[in-house]
Amino acid sequence: MCIILNGYKSRDHVQFDMERCIPGQHERRLLNDLLMSYNKLERPTANESDVIIVKLGLTLQQIINVDEKNQILTTNVWLNFEWLDYNLRWNKSDYGGVADLRIPPKFLWTPDVLMYNSADEGFSSTYPTNVVVTSSGMCTYIPPGIFLSTCRIDITWYPFDDQKCNMKFGSWTYDSSKIDLQLQNEDGGDISGYITNGEWDLISVPAKRNTLSYSCCPEIYVDVTFQIHIRRRTLYYFSNLIMPCVLISSMALLGFTLPPDSGEKLTLATYFNCIMFMVASSVVLTVVVLNYHHRTPTTHAMPNWIRCLLLQWLPWILRMNRPGKKITRKTIMMNNKMRELELKERSSKSLLANVLDIDDDIRQIQAMGTGTPSHNGGYPRLVGRSYEEGGPIMTPHSSFCFNNTRELQSILRELRYITCQMRNEEEILEIVVDWKFAAMVVDRFCLITFTLYTVVATVVVILSAPHVLIS
Repeated sequence: MCIILNGYKSRDHVQFDMERCIPGQHERRLLNDLLMSYNKLERPTANESDVIIVKLGLTLQQIINVDEKNQILTTNVWLNFEWLDYNLRWNKSDYGGVADLRIPPKFLWTPDVLMYNSADEGFSSTYPTNVVVTSSGMCTYIPPGIFLSTCRIDITWYPFDDQKCNMKFGSWTYDSSKIDLQLQNEDGGDISGYITNGEWDLISVPAKRNTLSYSCCPEIYVDVTFQIHIRRRTLYYFSNLIMPCVLISSMALLGFTLPPDSGEKLTLATYFNCIMFMVASSVVLTVVVLNYHHRTPTTHAMPNWIRCLLLQWLPWILRMNRPGKKITRKTIMMNNKMRELELKERSSKSLLANVLDIDDDIRQIQAMGTGTPSHNGGYPRLVGRSYEEGGPIMTPHSSFCFNNTRELQSILRELRYITCQMRNEEEILEIVVDWKFAAMVVDRFCLITFTLYTVVATVVVILSAPHVLIS
């Protein structure tokens, strides 16, 4: 808002003050003058033989993930580009003292610098922020982004390993005679705002400028490579992996320090052998349980001894019941005898019985249509037969019955197919459920067995000592 304190100013003075008080007028005029004839496809130099010097810096914000399996490093990075645009210069005094502008990069020429070792689907992972342009033509472009870069992970000294992952940046189409890519900071990347990672320590981010030629092109290209040197934090692995192994090994070695005439020398070694046997056995049985759980009728058929042991006797001993089925000694004995009777009874109540009845009706209709003798030895009256001509005479009624017979036969085939599919699906589902229940039985049996084994072995070892002190 503009307030004129002197009311005796001339009209020209008042108009000048009003123009000066309108916000954005000079900036708008400056943008129009700069971009009216600006061509973003043109390399902004005074002469075509001049080289544009592009300074590149990197600010590492966070190491998001280190994927050892796929050898991919995910980082949050800010890139910092600086170059001089000859076509974006102006005199500040001609435009009301406007010293800088913020222009979206889609309106300006920007260097086509990409990360060569990108693992991202879109390849370029930066967000297009505005370019800050000063009156001298200096352009500053700082696009942030989440970068996925390839990294050769060496786990020879895991978990005491260091990893050095490179991020190689360079122009994709301009060689060194067009764009000279230089380091903004010789010390490397900026890590002042780095967020500490819980698994990795950041050691340093050195940078190096390289010049080389590729097999595709004889020209020399320039790239800037930032090396992210990280070291794995070992506290977690030391307390959860290394220390337990060292303690167990030390306790096993301490058995050799006991006197030979001491009974605890053999008892301690026996205890460790029992624990090792239990751990190895638990791994093997866990594999068996998973194998049973994922079996299907298309890959495995359940033997009779498994059905008898894991689906009947062992669940009865462990007091395990299936939903809707209570397993008792009586049901086990009766199940083996009544299995065939139940299958016959179930099949008699299925849709197949109705299909067979329809099949009998169709056969009877066929006999009526073709003049086949019926059960009482005579011909149906729907069909007339001339014995002199030696063949049946088809009446309109019999033709209608013959056409219906074909339709019924087609329906019969469809019903047979549907019935067969339903029966197969029920059998497959039943077998899959049986395998899963067998896996549950083995799991429960291992739980009880190993629990008793651990308790008994621990109690026996403790009670075998001559003195047990409890403080």
